[in-house]
Amino acid sequence: MDKILIIDDSLMQARYLKNILAGNYQITLAHTAKDGLTCAKTGKFSLILLDVVLPDMDGFMLLKKLQEELVTEHIPVILITGLSDTQSEEQGLILGAVDYIVKPFNPLIVRARVNTHIKLHQYRIQFEQQAMVDELTRVANRRHYEQYSLTKWEEAIRLKTAFSVCIFDIDKFKVYNDTFGHPAGDQVIASVAHAANSLLRRGTDFFARYGGEEFIAIVSNNTAQEAFSHFKLIRQAIEDLHIEHSGSVSPWVTVSMGGITQFPKPGDQYADCLKLADNMLYDAKRLGRNQVVWANENMIQWKERE
Repeated sequence: MDKILIIDDSLMQARYLKNILAGNYQITLAHTAKDGLTCAKTGKFSLILLDVVLPDMDGFMLLKKLQEELVTEHIPVILITGLSDTQSEEQGLILGAVDYIVKPFNPLIVRARVNTHIKLHQYRIQFEQQAMVDELTRVANRRHYEQYSLTKWEEAIRLKTAFSVCIFDIDKFKVYNDTFGHPAGDQVIASVAHAANSLLRRGTDFFARYGGEEFIAIVSNNTAQEAFSHFKLIRQAIEDLHIEHSGSVSPWVTVSMGGITQFPKPGDQYADCLKLADNMLYDAKRLGRNQVVWANENMIQWKERE
């Protein structure tokens, strides 16, 4: 059930709106701008109904604050007010409100407008989710990864936690495509993605197709040794699919992996961390492929094979 937040200092009006909508939506009430902003940040709301006149901050200012917060900027807001002048309506719409309802309320109009904006919000969420998924493998795509990686990097800096990134690709994939054809190559990419993704299921794990036959994974709160051990399991699981590939380093399709675990500090750049992981991947290939090479923040390496 979609959640709606009503921010209105009038208990009577807030409850009236709740009674109009409660049958179809889960309703939360807040009676001050401060409480409303706190609720909006902590709850996953599909719509906010915001009174323009509030005791501690006017609705236009609160709307501006909602637009500035990362967790609330995409929640649609309908302004509710007794102000019927076009200047106020224009101000609200310019600030980002999706609609404007003037008191006294007509229940049919309120339900219709709320229903419309809930549906539009659902369509937008669905579209964004589809835009973040790789069509072939059904895992996260490069766009999703680029957004997620920076968020997790900043979180690791703030919380002073371990951050690990792993880059890997399918060994001798061009040879496979040339031998078996591109449709078979696409199936291999999908199978490798599924095998890796099935072993990266924690809430702190992230896995994406980086491009072509290359993949990338981010894990949090692991030591370098733990991350190295886990990605060895993933590499072995992919080889254990036993997809024939006589033109590679093994009779089967295999992958080479490179990764690094760091404790990022303020001022550290994620791009530098990613470059180090890429260097580990280069070493894995240089040392014969079908293996994992990992490094910790002191650049001490673990190699699956010498």
